[in-house]
Amino acid sequence: MEGYKAKVWIDLDNSPHVPFFAPIIAELERRGYRVWVSARDRFQVDQLASMHNISHVMVGRDYQKNKIIKVWGLLYRALQLLPLVWQEKPTLALSHGSRSQVIAATMAGIPQVVMIDYEFVSLSFPFFRIDNIFMPDAIPEASVRGKCRHIWRYPGIKEDVYVPRFQPSKDILEALDISPDKILVTIRPPASNAHYHTAKSEELFREVIPFIAAAANTVMVMLPRNEKQGREIGERWPGLLEEGKVIIPDTALNGLDLAWHSDLVISGGGTMIREAAALGVPAYSIFGGETGCVDRYLAETGRLKLITSSADLPATIKLEKRKQLGAPVRSDRTLNSIVDELEQVVKLQK
Repeated sequence: MEGYKAKVWIDLDNSPHVPFFAPIIAELERRGYRVWVSARDRFQVDQLASMHNISHVMVGRDYQKNKIIKVWGLLYRALQLLPLVWQEKPTLALSHGSRSQVIAATMAGIPQVVMIDYEFVSLSFPFFRIDNIFMPDAIPEASVRGKCRHIWRYPGIKEDVYVPRFQPSKDILEALDISPDKILVTIRPPASNAHYHTAKSEELFREVIPFIAAAANTVMVMLPRNEKQGREIGERWPGLLEEGKVIIPDTALNGLDLAWHSDLVISGGGTMIREAAALGVPAYSIFGGETGCVDRYLAETGRLKLITSSADLPATIKLEKRKQLGAPVRSDRTLNSIVDELEQVVKLQK
């Protein structure tokens, strides 16, 4: 352990985890910890990690929606991780819900911290128990599903870790060939491969596209969650793609930058809708599953609109140019709270 306090292993299991962990990695290293990062070949994790200058090793891939194949895939990835873990000998394993990491860390005898921000996610692992769960204050402890030794809570939401550090650029609209006078609507489709996916989310997504397309001066930037979803969108609305009403970027984009320049953001749940809310951009959720405590908190504070039926669309969504945003206010409160608690977990291992 000479030369550093401890080694923290971070597993990037999904694309939203990259901007979230980037400042955590930097702060851990600033405090004298060594960080080793593994990543799954899923969506745009590899590209985004490189964009954030995160040194990482790619291990495993995405296994789509079939439950049997997904279970087999996460077990296989855990076995792929094990030799690397034995070689690196980390002190602590940290992720935002990486099941493969939990299994590999448990098998290697390494304590884990699993971060969550949606209480309805399944954390049950046969023969495995999570050591520590980190979650926002907005989620009550009683709502956690699964076995856990310790629960730690932090102020704010996970997006508060990195959104305050965001510095907008000016070239994203030009890169996408979008005129500044257009009403830019960024849309993130529902996570069709996720266990929490519902038919209602898909129904709302199919309704919202023609609703926006019918409005004058609108353009939609669509951010599919995978290549298959991108193809399906192209097959369903080929005319909108041809006339430029819908744009599907062919490379990874800085999601915060896109949200910053958007007039509104619509998403089938997940990180991007909360990023928009944290930035102060009008945000609309078309998630049809159980509404989590974090989204309810954002809705109660007026930063997020929850759309529950197609009848809500014309009354709820305002298709208009918005006022220019001021620069994000820099605050490290949530980041420091999380890293402080990670240090406490490390101390408990000694």
